[in-house]
Amino acid sequence: MGEITTLLGRGASFEGKLTFEGTVRIDGKFKGEVFSDDVLVIGEGAIVEAEIDIGEVIIQGTVIGNVKAKRSIEIHAPGRVKGDLHTPSLQVDKGVIFEGRSFMEGLTAAPKAAPAAAAAKPAEAKGPQPVR
Repeated sequence: MGEITTLLGRGASFEGKLTFEGTVRIDGKFKGEVFSDDVLVIGEGAIVEAEIDIGEVIIQGTVIGNVKAKRSIEIHAPGRVKGDLHTPSLQVDKGVIFEGRSFMEGLTAAPKAAPAAAAAKPAEAKGPQPVR
Protein backbone atom coordinates (compact mmCIF):
# COMPACT_ATOMS: atom_id res chain seq x y z
CA MET A 1 0.00 0.00 0.00
CA GLY A 2 1.36 3.39 -0.98
CA GLU A 3 1.12 6.76 0.70
CA ILE A 4 -2.45 7.93 1.29
CA THR A 5 -3.27 10.58 -1.33
CA THR A 6 -6.82 11.41 -0.14
CA LEU A 7 -8.58 11.07 3.21
CA LEU A 8 -12.27 11.34 4.07
CA GLY A 9 -11.86 11.78 7.82
CA ARG A 10 -13.98 10.83 10.82
CA GLY A 11 -17.05 13.02 11.08
CA ALA A 12 -17.03 13.69 7.33
CA SER A 13 -19.93 12.49 5.18
CA PHE A 14 -20.00 12.31 1.37
CA GLU A 15 -22.48 11.04 -1.19
CA GLY A 16 -21.71 10.51 -4.87
CA LYS A 17 -19.29 8.88 -7.28
CA LEU A 18 -15.64 8.58 -6.24
CA THR A 19 -12.91 7.97 -8.81
CA PHE A 20 -9.22 8.30 -7.94
CA GLU A 21 -5.60 7.33 -8.49
CA GLY A 22 -3.27 6.34 -5.66
CA THR A 23 -4.49 5.32 -2.20
CA VAL A 24 -7.67 6.70 -0.63
CA ARG A 25 -8.67 6.16 2.98
CA ILE A 26 -12.25 6.59 4.21
CA ASP A 27 -12.75 7.01 7.96
CA GLY A 28 -16.13 8.78 7.76
CA LYS A 29 -19.38 8.00 5.93
CA PHE A 30 -19.61 7.48 2.18
CA LYS A 31 -22.62 6.55 0.05
CA GLY A 32 -22.51 5.98 -3.71
CA GLU A 33 -20.04 4.37 -6.10
CA VAL A 34 -16.26 3.91 -6.05
CA PHE A 35 -14.18 3.25 -9.18
CA SER A 36 -10.38 2.94 -9.29
CA ASP A 37 -7.58 0.59 -10.31
CA ASP A 38 -5.72 1.53 -7.15
CA VAL A 39 -6.13 1.04 -3.36
CA LEU A 40 -9.07 1.89 -1.10
CA VAL A 41 -8.72 1.67 2.69
CA ILE A 42 -11.94 1.67 4.73
CA GLY A 43 -10.86 2.49 8.26
CA GLU A 44 -12.30 1.29 11.54
CA GLY A 45 -15.48 3.22 12.30
CA ALA A 46 -16.13 4.08 8.64
CA ILE A 47 -19.53 3.32 7.10
CA VAL A 48 -19.53 2.83 3.33
CA GLU A 49 -22.74 2.08 1.43
CA ALA A 50 -21.49 1.66 -2.11
CA GLU A 51 -20.89 -0.44 -5.16
CA ILE A 52 -17.10 -0.71 -5.25
CA ASP A 53 -15.03 -1.55 -8.35
CA ILE A 54 -11.40 -1.28 -7.30
CA GLY A 55 -7.85 -2.57 -7.75
CA GLU A 56 -7.60 -3.63 -4.12
CA VAL A 57 -9.44 -2.83 -0.90
CA ILE A 58 -8.58 -3.14 2.78
CA ILE A 59 -11.68 -3.11 5.01
CA GLN A 60 -11.65 -2.45 8.77
CA GLY A 61 -14.99 -0.61 8.96
CA THR A 62 -18.49 -1.38 7.63
CA VAL A 63 -19.28 -1.93 3.96
CA ILE A 64 -22.80 -2.42 2.64
CA GLY A 65 -22.76 -3.22 -1.07
CA ASN A 66 -20.97 -5.39 -3.59
CA VAL A 67 -17.20 -5.22 -3.96
CA LYS A 68 -15.31 -6.17 -7.13
CA ALA A 69 -11.52 -6.06 -6.79
CA LYS A 70 -9.10 -6.74 -9.63
CA ARG A 71 -6.28 -7.82 -7.28
CA SER A 72 -7.39 -8.43 -3.68
CA ILE A 73 -9.86 -7.87 -0.85
CA GLU A 74 -8.68 -7.90 2.77
CA ILE A 75 -11.18 -7.74 5.63
CA HIS A 76 -9.66 -7.15 9.06
CA ALA A 77 -11.42 -7.16 12.45
CA PRO A 78 -13.63 -5.41 13.42
CA GLY A 79 -14.70 -5.18 9.75
CA ARG A 80 -18.25 -5.91 8.63
CA VAL A 81 -19.30 -6.59 5.04
CA LYS A 82 -22.82 -7.13 3.76
CA GLY A 83 -22.67 -7.84 0.03
CA ASP A 84 -21.04 -10.02 -2.59
CA LEU A 85 -17.27 -10.12 -3.12
CA HIS A 86 -15.59 -10.74 -6.49
CA THR A 87 -11.78 -11.06 -6.38
CA PRO A 88 -8.93 -13.41 -7.29
CA SER A 89 -7.50 -13.05 -3.73
CA LEU A 90 -9.54 -12.85 -0.51
CA GLN A 91 -8.34 -12.55 3.10
CA VAL A 92 -10.87 -12.62 5.95
CA ASP A 93 -9.53 -12.33 9.51
CA LYS A 94 -11.00 -13.92 12.64
CA GLY A 95 -13.61 -11.63 14.21
CA VAL A 96 -14.93 -10.27 10.91
CA ILE A 97 -18.66 -10.34 10.11
CA PHE A 98 -19.35 -11.21 6.47
CA GLU A 99 -22.84 -11.68 5.02
CA GLY A 100 -22.86 -12.44 1.32
CA ARG A 101 -21.22 -14.56 -1.32
CA SER A 102 -17.62 -14.65 -2.48
CA PHE A 103 -16.44 -15.37 -6.00
CA MET A 104 -12.77 -16.15 -6.62
CA GLU A 105 -12.65 -15.17 -10.28
CA GLY A 106 -9.75 -16.28 -12.40
CA LEU A 107 -8.76 -19.11 -10.04
CA THR A 108 -11.61 -21.64 -10.08
CA ALA A 109 -13.84 -20.71 -13.04
CA ALA A 110 -12.36 -23.20 -15.55
CA PRO A 111 -11.70 -26.23 -13.26
CA LYS A 112 -15.14 -25.98 -11.64
CA ALA A 113 -16.94 -26.74 -14.95
CA ALA A 114 -14.87 -29.83 -15.89
CA PRO A 115 -15.59 -32.05 -12.83
CA ALA A 116 -19.31 -31.26 -12.95
CA ALA A 117 -19.52 -32.34 -16.60
CA ALA A 118 -17.51 -35.53 -15.91
CA ALA A 119 -19.71 -36.41 -12.93
CA ALA A 120 -22.88 -36.04 -15.00
CA LYS A 121 -21.78 -38.41 -17.82
CA PRO A 122 -21.57 -41.68 -15.81
CA ALA A 123 -25.02 -41.11 -14.32
CA GLU A 124 -26.52 -40.66 -17.81
CA ALA A 125 -24.77 -43.79 -19.11
CA LYS A 126 -26.07 -46.01 -16.27
CA GLY A 127 -29.71 -45.05 -16.66
CA PRO A 128 -32.27 -45.44 -13.86
CA GLN A 129 -31.21 -47.57 -10.88
CA PRO A 130 -33.59 -50.05 -9.20
CA VAL A 131 -34.96 -49.00 -5.81
CA ARG A 132 -34.34 -51.52 -3.00
